[in-house]
Formats: sequence, structure tokens, C-alpha cells
Amino acid sequence: MVELYTLVGFCLAGFSVIANDSVQTLGTWIASNRDNFKWTTLWAAASTVLVATLVYGWVSSGNGDISFGRLAKIPYAEPQWYHALAPLALVLLTRKGIPVSTSFLVLSAFASTFVLEKMLMKSIMGYGLAAVVAYVLWLGISRLVNEKDDVNEESKKFWRVFQWCSTGFLWFMWLSHDVANIAVFLPRELSLLQLIIVIAFFVTGLGYIFYRRGGKIQDIVLDKQSTKYVRSATLIDLVYAFLLLYFKQMNNIPMSTTWVFVGLLCGRELALNTGLTKKGNLKTIFPIVAKDFLKLIAGLLVSVSIVLAIHMGQDSNAEEDTAPESIEVVSSPAGGADAQLPETED
Repeated sequence: MVELYTLVGFCLAGFSVIANDSVQTLGTWIASNRDNFKWTTLWAAASTVLVATLVYGWVSSGNGDISFGRLAKIPYAEPQWYHALAPLALVLLTRKGIPVSTSFLVLSAFASTFVLEKMLMKSIMGYGLAAVVAYVLWLGISRLVNEKDDVNEESKKFWRVFQWCSTGFLWFMWLSHDVANIAVFLPRELSLLQLIIVIAFFVTGLGYIFYRRGGKIQDIVLDKQSTKYVRSATLIDLVYAFLLLYFKQMNNIPMSTTWVFVGLLCGRELALNTGLTKKGNLKTIFPIVAKDFLKLIAGLLVSVSIVLAIHMGQDSNAEEDTAPESIEVVSSPAGGADAQLPETED
């Protein structure tokens, strides 16, 4: 049954992570290129970076681990039926367009409450830092360029090449963070055949996302100003990539890259609406920012509820397994407490 739970959990986690989180790294790229390139071309480019990243992680780890060290504090545990509840909930929430943190929802089902607390603190810091950095940067950018206007045709070729390079860098950085959300269901040491199967599954799921042009959750990107323009998409991807690089170098505690991405978009929106106009336009932007934040909170509450239910079930099962067996009291013939039972003959 462990093999079945592993397969089901891996498939659900893989599909949900790709469907929910791909918008963070590929959303702006898809939005700005879908009118100029076929979805198969974009799929092939993203798949090339994906394969190279997984192979690099598998080789560089020295022991066949593809999680880039993100699971160092989460030892392997044989998946059970309740572990599949987390990615299943993620699939359902993704269909509603809710940007749920896969790290909270999937990894926390295997992690201790101590690691969960560290993940939450790092993710909150990521949201705040991304919002502040984006706000400061785009206050300056808005004074130099007007992102409400796309670049001219002469400069578009340069920005197109620059965007593809920055997206490739971002895609690599994101995979080095979030591939652990799927690898947690797998043994920490993968054989070459297992690696090939994982890669084939990833590439297939990625093709489905490109065919759907990002899916429902792509609306988070399309709602923001100018994200379909190649210059804006490039700047967003580049800042996001360096933020992920910073947090990767900080420590090997997993974090929610979703929170970093949403924080980045919110900070940018605030800067564009206070930097491009004299009085600002907070009444227009506040509902968008608040809606994304409330979605994060809703996803977090669902994640914590499922994780706590799983841990409570594990604790109750552990108590039942360690409960002392009932002791049968045998009274002695004399009824004394210290009386010895008669010896049996050989």
C-alpha cells in the first residue's frame, strides 16, 4: 500500500504544484508571449530548463536527491493515505484561482510543527521584503519609464531576448525551491530510471499548463498593470529571481514562493499607483491588493487546518501504539501480595 500512496501523492502533488505555482515564474512570460509564439514553442523552452535543472540537482547532490537540500530538516517518511489530502485540496483550490502555498499545504504534512513555524516566519518575511523591494524599485522605474506604454518595435527584440534569459534564470531558481514539494513523496535517493519517470511527468504536466495558457490562476498576473508587456514582464521576473536567490542562500528551510510572488506584485502595484499620479489612486488598487492577500490568508487557513488534522491523527495513532497492554493479575493460593507462584516441573 505504501507504493500506492506514494504514487497517488506524487501525482497529485506534481499536478497541483505545476498548476498552482507555475504562474509565479511563467505567468508573465506566458502573458507577454502567447500572442507571438505557439504554446508548443514556449513549452519546449520551459521543458529544456526543467530537464537541465532536475538533472543538475540529481548529479550535484551526490546521492540522487533532487530537492536541492530543501528537505534536509524533513526526513523521509512512508506516505500514508492522509498525506494525499494536502495535494488533493491544492488541486481543488487551484481550480478556484486561489494562490495557495504548496509549501505549507504539502511539506507541512510531513514536517514537524517546529519546521512549520520556521517556514511560516520565513514566508511572512518573504512577502514583506518582496513588497518593500518592489515598491522602492518601481517608484524609481516609474520615473524613468511609463509601463502603461509598451516598448517600440525597435527595442522589442532586445527586451524579448532579455526576457527569455531572465525567465530561464527565474525558472531555475523557482525549481530549486519548490521541486521539494513534490520530491517529499519520493525516496531521497532516486535511481536513473526514477529520475526519468519524474522528468516525463513534469514535462507532461507543464505541457498541459501551456496548452491552457496558465489556467485559472493566471488571472492574478493578468489583473495587474502592463504585465502582458515584454519590458514589464522582464523586470518582474528579474526582481523575483534575485529575491528567490537571496532566500535560497539564507538557509535551507523551505518557504512559500507564492507569498514572495504576491508580495512582489502588490508592492509594484502600490508603487505604480502612487508614483505615476500626484495624488495616487489607492481606492482603485486597494481592492486588488486586498483580494490577493485575502486569498493567501484563506489558503493558509486551509493549509494549517489540514496539517493540524494530520498531526492530530498521527499523535493519536502513536498513543495507541505505545499504550501499555493490560496486565492480568494472578492471585496466589495464599492471597498474599508477596506470595510466589508454585514452580512448574520440567
